[in-house]
Amino acid sequence: MRITFFSAKPYDISFFKEHNKENQELIFHEVPLDIHSVQLANNSTAVCVFVNDKVDAVVMEMLSKIGIKYIALRCAGFNNIDLVAAKTLGIKVCRVPAYSPEAVAEHAVALLLTLNRKTHKAYNRVREQNFSLNGLLGFDLYGKTVGVVGTGNIGAAFAKIMIGFGCKVLAFDVVANKQLETLGVEYVPLIELFNQADIVSLHCPLNNQTKHIIQKDTLQMMKNGVFIINTSRGGLVNTKDVIDGLKQQKIGALALDVYEQEEHLFFNDLSDVIIEDDEIQRLMSFPNVLITAHQAFFTNEALTEIALKTFDNLNQLAVSGNISDKAALLA
Repeated sequence: MRITFFSAKPYDISFFKEHNKENQELIFHEVPLDIHSVQLANNSTAVCVFVNDKVDAVVMEMLSKIGIKYIALRCAGFNNIDLVAAKTLGIKVCRVPAYSPEAVAEHAVALLLTLNRKTHKAYNRVREQNFSLNGLLGFDLYGKTVGVVGTGNIGAAFAKIMIGFGCKVLAFDVVANKQLETLGVEYVPLIELFNQADIVSLHCPLNNQTKHIIQKDTLQMMKNGVFIINTSRGGLVNTKDVIDGLKQQKIGALALDVYEQEEHLFFNDLSDVIIEDDEIQRLMSFPNVLITAHQAFFTNEALTEIALKTFDNLNQLAVSGNISDKAALLA
């Protein structure tokens, strides 16, 4: 099988080459997949895409015309894929539904701890021989109420960590996780979660129901000084409204590993470029905002599992036209 990778970074190339046990022909391109780059997949059987590749109906049609049979997402989210078009054209779409839930959950906790205890600021101060503690005051996580929106694999892992900190954990999801309930997690309506939580962490997929789940109306339901963490998808948060929430001090701190317009920014070195996105520039100007560039998945264990699972998905599709892991097959 010839597989063309889009949005490929050095670490993608390294891990996929290392785990290519079937000696598939791998073609790597750093450019994202869109209408201008589709032809790079000529003579391939499959394309492998990431979170910011846009595989809409037009791109799907173009892929079909050049003979692409399979689209493999090396991630869990699939909001960037037109699954209806894929089914119509007979293109199989697969993903990696659970590469390392702990990787993302642990990063969410790292963001929370950093913002609360201000270790990033302390690190810079001490390097400049400034040993003052002024401005570094945090609070105990123990006893605080944490709201987890979405309790799939990642949300469940995050909830368990918060239980370990001695937090009261509230959760919202379409279906309650019985194991979490036995551990003390309480499932409540979303409005109640927003009303009670000191910390809100987002772990739900991006779809029509969850788009801008954090916006001016839902912010008004929350406590003053609420901490908000998003390690899921940028579109869950209305950027303009959270900027207003920060200015009004409704939001006590904001941690983002994803951003609504990240496709033009994240995974690239723009240190010598003038960024024209005024909203992310405004966000970065707040002292109580912490942004990482879609880094939560970035562990050795996660990248290994992503490579292994992607190859396994494609091999199963080539042999039987199906995948034993039903959650991995999208179309």
